[in-house]
Amino acid sequence: MKTFITDDFLLRSEPARRLYHGYAEGMPIFDYHCHLDPREIYENKQFSDLGEAWLAGDHYKWRVMRTCGVPEECVTGSASFREKYDHFAGIMPSLVGNPLYHWSHLELLRFFGVEELLDSASAPAIWEQANRVLQSPEGTARALITSSRVKALCTTDDPADDLQYHKLLAEDKGFSTKVLPTFRPDKVLHVENAEYPVYLQKLGASAGVYIRTLDDVKAALKQRLDHFVSCGCRLSDQSFGAPDFTVWDEEAAQEAMNKALAGEKPLDYEVAAYQSLLMDFLGGEYAARGFTMQLHLGALRNLNTKRFQALGADIGCDSIGDGIPAASLAALLDRLAVRDALPKSILYTLNASDNEKLIAAAGCFHDGATAGKVQFGSAWWFNDHLDGMEKQLRDLANIGVLSRFVGMLTDSRSFLSYPRHEYFRRILCRVIGGWVEDGQAPADYELLGRLVQDICFNNVAEFIGIEG
Repeated sequence: MKTFITDDFLLRSEPARRLYHGYAEGMPIFDYHCHLDPREIYENKQFSDLGEAWLAGDHYKWRVMRTCGVPEECVTGSASFREKYDHFAGIMPSLVGNPLYHWSHLELLRFFGVEELLDSASAPAIWEQANRVLQSPEGTARALITSSRVKALCTTDDPADDLQYHKLLAEDKGFSTKVLPTFRPDKVLHVENAEYPVYLQKLGASAGVYIRTLDDVKAALKQRLDHFVSCGCRLSDQSFGAPDFTVWDEEAAQEAMNKALAGEKPLDYEVAAYQSLLMDFLGGEYAARGFTMQLHLGALRNLNTKRFQALGADIGCDSIGDGIPAASLAALLDRLAVRDALPKSILYTLNASDNEKLIAAAGCFHDGATAGKVQFGSAWWFNDHLDGMEKQLRDLANIGVLSRFVGMLTDSRSFLSYPRHEYFRRILCRVIGGWVEDGQAPADYELLGRLVQDICFNNVAEFIGIEG
């Protein structure tokens, strides 16, 4: 059967179609948060086949495969990529209603020209058709990025990383897409994790600092921030579940470190003190360097202990937390703002019931100097679907200012994920076009077209700052 992905996919009104085809469709991409490997970009990785390109690191797919009864051997185990692909193709008809059904068929169509629906019957022919592209010059990592019109992308990088491949890419005149690092200090922020003591040694070695105190941590992070700046970094990213940023007790913060280094578990109060003071420090350092600070909030990590012990993190066993303590987040933002040290920020929530809470909080910290200084981020992870994106857009329009929104990102480990930007843009035009059709917005396509193009690319390019 032929694909349902037509030129007007998701565009259910004439205004939506006009906005998408006339304004959104041709815009470039700034993928300001992703998990692509910069080494694979620099080395211009050539994938062995569609199974590797699709299934080597995608926990979205792993999760639904397990749900549909695929054995772990054929999800993350030692089965061949062809076997894993066959299982994924076999469950595809069961995924109707899940965003993976849309994304997968968009990827097949855009990158490989596949116009058939994926299932067990069509899987062999689609395998061959996709592999012909992947094994050609058009199927390399760089070619996939270039064909998607990606002007810039930001990877996710640990403070101890040497950023070797970012430096090499910056010197490579044969590849025009900017590949910028993002400072992700989660391993040093989460003092409660068992891996913290070993990580401190790694961080200290990278910075040339022997770490035993919170001041040592700050000195090491400051040195690494300077290194990241020298490699083009303009963003940071931090992930917390339900953080408490209301404890400013330096003795308790140091005690958290002392206990962690001794192999003991710090108290919740001590963890809160450590994270509050370290985020206060980092926020000021980000502001001084012109960084954008991203806060991903509300995830419950590694719920399945048995699977975590067997496979590690980021394998499809995370979930949605109960909610973000608004007063806690506000305390951090306020402490930074009081001393004029609040950086440009983007707030994301995994719990959609927190949308209004974060949008309202963000609106309290705009300073009149930077448009949209504290942003409510795009629909994230479990909200990254049609309903979630529509809700995010409508909530932001209702409580904030949609026209200043910095738009979509992939948050992906896959070079085939760029059609998610198309997916978002179609939904954006669907929402705004619906307002026109309902008489809630004027049929002024110069006005609305500019709004659409700003959200697609212009706002984030200005907000984060890219040249050319």
